[in-house]
Amino acid sequence: MWAGLDEVDWASLEHNYGSAEDVPDLLRRCAGPDPKEAEAAACNLLNLLFHQGGWVCSAASAALPFLLRLGAAAEVKCRRTVMEVVARLAAEALQVREQFLDPDWQPAWERALPEVRALLEDPEPWIRRDAADLIAVCGTSGELALPSLLRRWQSEDDPATRLDVILALGQAVLRQPAGVHASEVFGLLHSLLNAPEAQVRLAAMHALAPSTPGLPEQRIEQLLEAVREPSVELWRHTSAMGSGVQGVQHRTAALLPGPCTSFALGLLNDHPAEEQRIAALAQAAGLLAQWRSPTSVLLPRVAARLNDPACEARFRAVELLACLGPAAAAHADGIAALLGDNATRATRKRESVGEAALWALARMNDARCLPGLIELLAGARSGFASSCAGYPATAGWHHSVLPSLPEVLGYLADHVEQLLPAVCDELGTSEDRQVISRFCQVLADWGPAAQAAVPRLLSLMEDDRNWDSAALALAGIGPAGNAARELLLARADAGATHTELAAWAYWKISGEPGPLLEAFERTAAQGSIPRPVLRKLADLGPHAARFADRLRAMTTDTDPWSRVEAAHALWAATGDTQTTVPALMAIVQGLAKGDYLPVMLPAVRHLAQIGPAARPAARLLHAVPHHDPLLRSSGAWRGFTQDEDIRAAVDELLVLSG
Repeated sequence: MWAGLDEVDWASLEHNYGSAEDVPDLLRRCAGPDPKEAEAAACNLLNLLFHQGGWVCSAASAALPFLLRLGAAAEVKCRRTVMEVVARLAAEALQVREQFLDPDWQPAWERALPEVRALLEDPEPWIRRDAADLIAVCGTSGELALPSLLRRWQSEDDPATRLDVILALGQAVLRQPAGVHASEVFGLLHSLLNAPEAQVRLAAMHALAPSTPGLPEQRIEQLLEAVREPSVELWRHTSAMGSGVQGVQHRTAALLPGPCTSFALGLLNDHPAEEQRIAALAQAAGLLAQWRSPTSVLLPRVAARLNDPACEARFRAVELLACLGPAAAAHADGIAALLGDNATRATRKRESVGEAALWALARMNDARCLPGLIELLAGARSGFASSCAGYPATAGWHHSVLPSLPEVLGYLADHVEQLLPAVCDELGTSEDRQVISRFCQVLADWGPAAQAAVPRLLSLMEDDRNWDSAALALAGIGPAGNAARELLLARADAGATHTELAAWAYWKISGEPGPLLEAFERTAAQGSIPRPVLRKLADLGPHAARFADRLRAMTTDTDPWSRVEAAHALWAATGDTQTTVPALMAIVQGLAKGDYLPVMLPAVRHLAQIGPAARPAARLLHAVPHHDPLLRSSGAWRGFTQDEDIRAAVDELLVLSG
């Protein structure tokens, strides 16, 4: 097994963490008798050689033959993980640009190909599955891959392995040169569309979809039949998917172009299996997280799951209605009926169905959420997030989670009077700086309506750890916070920290610009003006005209956020639209094409403030309200609210620009 291992100059090679001199020992440990130690060594190799992908390192090329020998040895305890290392490297070699691919990888792979094909004959079905999946994801031509895959198909009797072989045939036949067996493979795959086994039919559909446009749409009923059958569990044992119902539904839905509501509706039909119903809601959520048009069709079917016997199904239904927010307001009564539902998910946070109902009603500005939220603010057990977490925007996927309590309160500005005492109590008892900061942000967002919180904020102004959070809240409240004038003025002294924040809050409360202008002068003298300072500078309006030249120069800054805030401050200070409108329009060019970045929202809002002079921007963005895909950069609930916010901003721009 180790022939040639010591002949490799490992110290001259590299992996993700530097020199590869530790690789030989890890390879040998993979063959050790202790299963835990062997598995730990294999996982370490996965981390060193692959990590998060992005390149194929020189150590990977040198390790390849030894990894395959480990995978072929029946006595090795960590064969599956070793095969995973090889599969990930082989797939990555096809994805990365040439400069990130070790030049020795392809020759090493070509030399190793006979050993890869030999693994298709391994006595263990799971090794044969891994081998088929490895051939599926590698770059080997069909001419070289198809003969061994066809032989495996003809002799294979393990049901899960047959599925992996079908998928591998579908991918290998597309790689040129495909060889003399290509027509035989296509004929086989088409014949399997009518196989007696539902999962074989589904595998054939997956295998043929890339080469047969329109096939999945023509056979939606066949797809639905397969993914809703009990035999769908077979995919859990495959290497290519290795997932249960939800993963199979997700991968199958990806075969269908655009917002295919008929597949989602079919999944949402009642089913005796709890996992099927939960997976159907997950698929509907993934569709609604990506497209707007299915909302009216899917909404009633999602709402019908509010009474599902499974806690997870009820939670997902309510949480999805929360994401849809005002669009789901017609179902508020059904949601309110779940406020007392204390059933909890099997997750780390143990979120309850009733908490999801609170969130949904808050999104709908429904006062029935207030008692429950006040109870949570008073210290009741909460499954709401402890911080403002972010999730990636993944096509066809939705993260079903709850926001933090401060984020929920941000949607309830119409109910400040009822909520404010509980928020003030939280500010008075909490010693967590982050918690205080988040609740002060809520007060700032609520604005003048939160003026009853001023006494509590005055106490925080005396606290050196939290005064900056209090100053932010006081700035949002405005003149009603006049009692904080002297405290803020003291914090605005030149020798203090966050002087711009204190001076800005003083300006928002008193209307006196002097301290803020002095603070800006000090900051400007130090070089570039930071983004947070630019935002505050815009509030000064014409008082900030003395900074016009600096601001004009910053409208071409390399940082898009700085360009946006500089353009806004320049317009507010001087009324200059010849510089600001083009600068802001450059930021939102992608929005016209359906792309979205968070920096676009303030840019559109600033353009709306400019009014008629921003008509060129309105012409650029006139079609945005009709875009079907959601305009988002985040996943989970935030993706929905990003879409709502940017569309509302564009609507306002179209109105105010005339």
